Amino acid sequence: MPATADRRPTHHVPEAPDTATHTDNHAPVAPPRGYRLAHGSLAQRWNGRDNGIGAIRLGLAVAVVVAHATSLGFGWEDLGQSLFAGQTNVGTLAVFGFFVLSGLLITRSAAHTSVGRFAWHRALRILPGLWMCLLVTAFVAAPVVALHQRGTLAGFWDGPKGPLQYVAGNWFTGVRQYGIQDLLADTPWGREIGGTSVFDGALWSLVYESTCYAVLAVLAVTAVLRRARWLVPAIAAGLYGCVVADQIRGWTLEGPPAQHYGAIVPPLVGSVSVQWLIYLGALFLTGATIELYRDRVPIHDGLALACLVALTGSLLLGGFFVAGFPALAYLLVWAAVRAPRRLRRVGAVNDYSYGIYIYGFLVQQLLATFGGNRWGYLPYTALSLAITGAVAYASWHLVERRALALKHWRRRVPASIGGA
Repeated sequence: MPATADRRPTHHVPEAPDTATHTDNHAPVAPPRGYRLAHGSLAQRWNGRDNGIGAIRLGLAVAVVVAHATSLGFGWEDLGQSLFAGQTNVGTLAVFGFFVLSGLLITRSAAHTSVGRFAWHRALRILPGLWMCLLVTAFVAAPVVALHQRGTLAGFWDGPKGPLQYVAGNWFTGVRQYGIQDLLADTPWGREIGGTSVFDGALWSLVYESTCYAVLAVLAVTAVLRRARWLVPAIAAGLYGCVVADQIRGWTLEGPPAQHYGAIVPPLVGSVSVQWLIYLGALFLTGATIELYRDRVPIHDGLALACLVALTGSLLLGGFFVAGFPALAYLLVWAAVRAPRRLRRVGAVNDYSYGIYIYGFLVQQLLATFGGNRWGYLPYTALSLAITGAVAYASWHLVERRALALKHWRRRVPASIGGA
């Protein structure tokens, strides 16, 4: 998320999984002729919609699909798991990136809109696409799989693990039911996790995204974002301190659910891992801090190179969550500013990244079920991306964009009798 901001005609911020952008009162700095290194603050270098956020988010979504191809198609470990010293993998690394961008891109929206309007915009961006995905999964994909595996729909609609229960259990971003009638338990992924039925495991991150939105709304309504912005980096530092403490204790981040800290169980959304909330919250608030202090965040190619070395070294040698987290955050911001001009057009009008993220897992599970993996990893991955891209295209144009058109809707209050 999966990750996003509001779509406004002017002056609006992209959010994960949205595609808005924001403007600043500072004009972008034009470097002298022949100048090679980028200098200036983020506030000076960020030029309205002219940035690489859309391309980065699209790349992160594609990375999730590519990473899942190994496990969903063949039962291997997720791409990059061994290469990254068992700390993370390519798909999870992409999710970490989404949360940084989410914190960066929606903070201005939260600071400049009412809490009700902010919640309305967030709901429009996340929920319609999710709801359609759940309906397609339960009432299109699952019946097809049932007919393929069992030759009949007898008993498909009944029981505690039926399609109706799947939709109802996952309606509010939390995943309380991953499978439907034990279908897909015999896929490569199902066998790898002990014969468990999972239709769309990528939806797990949406509840954490929504929780971060809720925290940001609280910070906005209490005027923290406008009058006490220092609290945001303070909270981020506290969460990051927990991450560092975990590494000192040797606690790993697995799951979710993770084995440390336990879980909370909010109404309607099911179990939420506290450890994952800490890690993803730290990244989200790091992005928010960058936005709040954008006039003090330097954009410098030399600093970006140092962060790239730190990120690569921590991934390959260890210490990713300590050294790699801040390095990843800075690199994403730097890349958004320094992206080539052609890439800056990606996602400016049409944002397919959310659709790719929420449908990729489902498409790959279906392909594995119907033998699309028999040709090998590369053909399976290419076919997964092609089909997922087509579905994401339909999701954006038929559901997501239409929902976002309602973001300025206001309930009309009829005038009282007598013109009072």
